[in-house]
Amino acid sequence: MSRQVDHSLARLIDGFGLEGDEHDFCDFTIADQNSVAESQGITPTTPSNFKPVLGGNVTYVVACVIINESNEVLMMQEAKESCAGKWYLPAGRMEKGETIVQATIREVLEETGLQCDPKTLLVVETAGGMWYRFVLTGDVIGGELKTPASADKESLQAKWIGNLQEITLRSNDIIHLIEKARLYKQSKSTGTWHKDILPASTPHVKDLLRLIVVIKKRSTNKLHVLLSEKAALHFPMCEINPAKSVHSTLRRFMVEMFGADVSQHRPLGLLNVEADPSADGCCLTLLVAFRSPLEEVPLIGKCVWQEVSQDTENKLLSMITTKYSTVELHVVR
Repeated sequence: MSRQVDHSLARLIDGFGLEGDEHDFCDFTIADQNSVAESQGITPTTPSNFKPVLGGNVTYVVACVIINESNEVLMMQEAKESCAGKWYLPAGRMEKGETIVQATIREVLEETGLQCDPKTLLVVETAGGMWYRFVLTGDVIGGELKTPASADKESLQAKWIGNLQEITLRSNDIIHLIEKARLYKQSKSTGTWHKDILPASTPHVKDLLRLIVVIKKRSTNKLHVLLSEKAALHFPMCEINPAKSVHSTLRRFMVEMFGADVSQHRPLGLLNVEADPSADGCCLTLLVAFRSPLEEVPLIGKCVWQEVSQDTENKLLSMITTKYSTVELHVVR
């Protein structure tokens, strides 16, 4: 079992999806979450059989931050009536049948005239459990920069911008993303960034949160990872509740496994994202670290701690202690 756990962790650390049936388990469904809420006298607002439908009850947005050798960012000027003339990153909603990467390539081409090669996820943003923005960065590999003469309903023009103060932004929510892409560009030469990770093409019918919960055992000083014992052993998985923030879903799931007095823990970032256009769901794999030693953290759910190999421990500890070693999960309030 230990070898299988190490193999699965290696795949997740490398940004790949899990193989076989591992991606299908769910330990804390919306039906389970509703039962807990009802037992506390709270009336749930999400139907127990909720299923994400792209363009219906769930929205997936892509955005791409491209920085050139002069440290300028590729920006487009909005054509939409509500924000015409203002500037923004090339971004837009995913369409049925598209992967995250395909949607990114399409949006950049439509709005800037340039062809891009996406390299890695930078940030995943969520607002509630119904809106997700996948932010990527990459390189320009062709095309011609859109001029005002080529204006259409997608955009009025595109430009490389060095100083954001010179333009009027549609929204300041992209400033953090641009800063992140500039840091990524600078850090590539120093090796202080996570490896390039693109979404894995694993289909999910539901929107899921997979937890890689790690803890040190005081008596052996060895790192352990949490496994669920429901059905076959697997990493704990829960449905993301569309009526709650992802942080709220995480909190409820941790309480389910560790009790209301769950010890101090820290969500560190995403190891991977899994999504495939054959289904409308996605899965975010979140690394969570306990501050307390294993001996002081009681389990109340059907879970068990599994020691990992020295190689896996070294990789995970590096991710815990190194900045930018995981894909940022930004939960929008």
